[in-house]
Formats: sequence, C-alpha cells, structure tokens
Amino acid sequence: MQPTTLLLRQVHPKWLKDGQVLSIAFRPFPKDTGLLSVYDGDLIAPEASLNHFTGTLGFQSAGVWAVSVQECQTCELPARSDAEGQFPEHAVIDFTAHSEKDQKAKSKILADKAEGRGCQFRPAA
Repeated sequence: MQPTTLLLRQVHPKWLKDGQVLSIAFRPFPKDTGLLSVYDGDLIAPEASLNHFTGTLGFQSAGVWAVSVQECQTCELPARSDAEGQFPEHAVIDFTAHSEKDQKAKSKILADKAEGRGCQFRPAA
C-alpha cells in the first residue's frame, strides 16, 4: 500500500447521525483486538467493497467512507494488508499500541478525515 492508498470502511447505519459519520465507525471493538477492518482501495473499488460486505459477508452498510494510509500514519496507526485467512482485499488499521482513551481520540480524527473526503459509495435507497 502507498501513502495515498484509500482504506475503505463500511459504515453501519447506526454509525451515522444526521448523515455524518460518527467516530465509532473508525474505532475497533473489543472483539477486533485493536485491529480495525478495512478494504484496501488499491485492490477493490468502493462499490465492489460494499457489495462484498453486504452480499458475500451478509453485514449491513449505509455506505463506504475512506481514510488514507498517510492519514493513519499521521495518527501513529499503521495500516497493512491482512488478506491471510480473510479475503484478498482485507486490510487493517492497527490501534493496538494505544490506550482506549487514545483510540477514541484517534478514531475521531479518522472520522473527521473520512467525513471531509465524503462518502465514496452509497447503496441505492
């Protein structure tokens, strides 16, 4: 992945408020062991990532937002491919080096970056 690579995040409908992404959309849950799942935008387009997430994996998504690898690096959050045991386009943003408080602050920064970039793909209503 390059610094400009977009990391595509599926946003659950509950993670939107008045059409804007909440920071929880960019924060790993305890089951994630500090690794936030994303799609590698160099390997898959936003629409295809949403179709995979909802169709193949069976999850809900209100749309796809994105942050760049460089934006993650600026927050001291490494991003890397995680295709092994998953699917070829799977990647993660690694929050493991940070406390829960810091994870919340960093997820807010990422959500703001993603919101500023705008939704990359939304399913038809």
